[in-house]
Amino acid sequence: MKVCIFGAGAIGGYVAAKLAQTDTEVSVVARGPHLAAMQEKGLTLLEEGQDPVSVPIRASDNAADLGPQDYVFITLKAHSVPAVVDSMQPLIADETTVVSGVNGVPWWYFHKLGGPYEGTRLASVDPGNVQWDGFGPDRVLGCVVYPAAEVIAPGSIKHIEGNRFSLGEPDGAKSDRAAKLSAALSAAGMRAPVRPRIRDEIWLKLWGNLSFNPISALTHSTLDVLCADEGTRSVARGMMLEAQEVGEKLGVKFPIDVEKRLDGGAAVGAHKTSMWQDLELRRPMEIDALVSSVQELGQLTGTSTPIIDTVASLIKLRAKVAGLY
Repeated sequence: MKVCIFGAGAIGGYVAAKLAQTDTEVSVVARGPHLAAMQEKGLTLLEEGQDPVSVPIRASDNAADLGPQDYVFITLKAHSVPAVVDSMQPLIADETTVVSGVNGVPWWYFHKLGGPYEGTRLASVDPGNVQWDGFGPDRVLGCVVYPAAEVIAPGSIKHIEGNRFSLGEPDGAKSDRAAKLSAALSAAGMRAPVRPRIRDEIWLKLWGNLSFNPISALTHSTLDVLCADEGTRSVARGMMLEAQEVGEKLGVKFPIDVEKRLDGGAAVGAHKTSMWQDLELRRPMEIDALVSSVQELGQLTGTSTPIIDTVASLIKLRAKVAGLY
């Protein structure tokens, strides 16, 4: 099996390092000092309670060097993907599966969903239908990414917590391609359940990202503080309830209630969300996939989202002032 990780940063590097310790043929597309370090010394993974492991890895900044793959695992920020669809084409053959390990509402959301919105395109996450036309939705295998990791030095990844990558076909089928990838990830020491309702998990993770990320970036409060403070918890709760109404109109089943989701966020502890980190590091902020997409779905379903709209306006202006949106 040939697997290419496109965007081998923290999460992508973690997956690549784990798979490279098996018989899977792994390659990565990366850039800059991180790429140079991997080409020179391989990829190093640090996991708690274990000695660092270094593995040789085939790495390039040019997909044409790597050739067609069985699976292309995309681990970029959502807003970064449309710009690289063309450069990914050398990795894609007739039978290639594109694994969408990207946060937020995915561009393929309405593919094989059925119902009145079947085939709807989402401008907030796929402007100009670049991914829909460039990949083709039939190629996509959904993936909800749960681990946390960080690049601690060029070529070195530190795994922080979690090892689950939930997989799912857009139509909920138990496909051979999902089963094969699940087996490969499992053989590498990761959990990769194949879910019949992958959108339910997408929304469960989105619930937190939609609210915790922008509120933390605006207030500079970690999750434990944000979820304990009466005011910010109330704002997060309101955003989640609005999102729940949108999701349920689209057929989503939420397995827990809002209070349990808020308590789960608090239990993570003194964690800086990715959006807050991006603001501090002056990196483009992942606002559209996490927030604007829910606004778009609200408009599509005729659902009012006043609290989401207010927070979206604030975080978009904060990002624009910083030159990051």
